[in-house]
Amino acid sequence: MYKILEKTQFSEKVFKFRIEAPAIAKHAHAGQFLMVRANETGERVPFTLAGWNPEEGWVEFIFMVIGKTTEMLSTYEEGDSIQDVTGPLGMPTEVDGDSVAVIGGGVGLAIAFPVAKHLVETGHEVHAIMGARTKDLLLMEDQFRELLDEDHIHITTDDGSYGRKGLVTEGVEEVIKREKVNKCFAIGPAIMMKFVCLLTKKYEIPTDVSLNTIMVDGTGMCGACRITIGGKTKFVCVDGPEFDGHQVDFDEMLKRMGAFKNIEREE
Repeated sequence: MYKILEKTQFSEKVFKFRIEAPAIAKHAHAGQFLMVRANETGERVPFTLAGWNPEEGWVEFIFMVIGKTTEMLSTYEEGDSIQDVTGPLGMPTEVDGDSVAVIGGGVGLAIAFPVAKHLVETGHEVHAIMGARTKDLLLMEDQFRELLDEDHIHITTDDGSYGRKGLVTEGVEEVIKREKVNKCFAIGPAIMMKFVCLLTKKYEIPTDVSLNTIMVDGTGMCGACRITIGGKTKFVCVDGPEFDGHQVDFDEMLKRMGAFKNIEREE
């Protein structure tokens, strides 16, 4: 059992849990993820690590309520326990390039932050492009502002309620036109990552993405998370979750994710 040490609610449907997990915290790296099972009858769901502290023995993950399991998790409170947490899983972040644009959309900002922090700590110049539908859905702003100077933070909202009005891709193009950027890292909705990669490919800027495909076991056994990278089949849970975005077959990935959603609705 994994005790919830702290629960934070960012908006109506977005929450952060800090849980007691000393063994996981000791081995955690940016870019890795957890498989979480709320109770004995619950399904296993993946959540990317949003923070960890090996000295204090805790890890954090952020989730949005979108289905039965996340709805149940949202009812848990500090002091409650989660049945199973497995991790850290997946390959750690490895980003080269002197000046890196870290692009996060929606809940993806929770994953973008530890990547940006890792890059700053290893001597990279980092520009954060933060996107959300509205101001209320913008996550991790305080953490990014503690990490980066004001001129390295670029915020967009779809409705113009905060920062620059427009899609995150518009913010990305503005930055790469004005600043020296020789690498991009993007995480967010699949459709967002697709269009970020189409944009950066035009500018010939290498781009890594952290994929959020459907997973069942998180160990490569079930094959549910398979994708095509450069014409070859890979598994997000063991080969990723980070890949060269210019090699990802996003259209195939979106079709697979859409098919799963259709099945869910029919049930």
